[in-house]
Amino acid sequence: MRKRLITPIPQAATALNEGWLDLDGAAVVEVTSEEREYPVESALLGEIRGWRAAESGTQTIRLIFDQGQNLRRISLVFEETETERTQEFVLRWSEDGGRSFREIVRQQWNFSFPNAMREMEEYRVELSDVTVLELIVVPDVSRGTARASLKSLRLS
Repeated sequence: MRKRLITPIPQAATALNEGWLDLDGAAVVEVTSEEREYPVESALLGEIRGWRAAESGTQTIRLIFDQGQNLRRISLVFEETETERTQEFVLRWSEDGGRSFREIVRQQWNFSFPNAMREMEEYRVELSDVTVLELIVVPDVSRGTARASLKSLRLS
């Protein structure tokens, strides 16, 4: 019997080849706050660190597209390693430059140790002419001092 060891492909590397939208060239991003070491670009461009807010409370990440986009898939990854909490997020979109919005999903997640420290969501959608995509994160629904964070946001 012949045998060869192969090097596994990390999940992050496979995501790069799945037709994800190049957000760096397709949109302007607006964010309510960000910690210096965890800028929003880290979550949007596939860096390991991700984004973290500089302060507690509700935070918004808004992608404003240069041209209307047709979206079929939205992938979100949240990770919490410091505080047990219940987070809520709302994902919504606009086709008129942000004058009106339609909600895609509103969801809560309980971060608890050691088994629920990572929330991974993937949504199949059929959205046409998206000019703005907005993610609103309430990091702690009990109004604690937790700060919002986002490991990854991908669109295709």
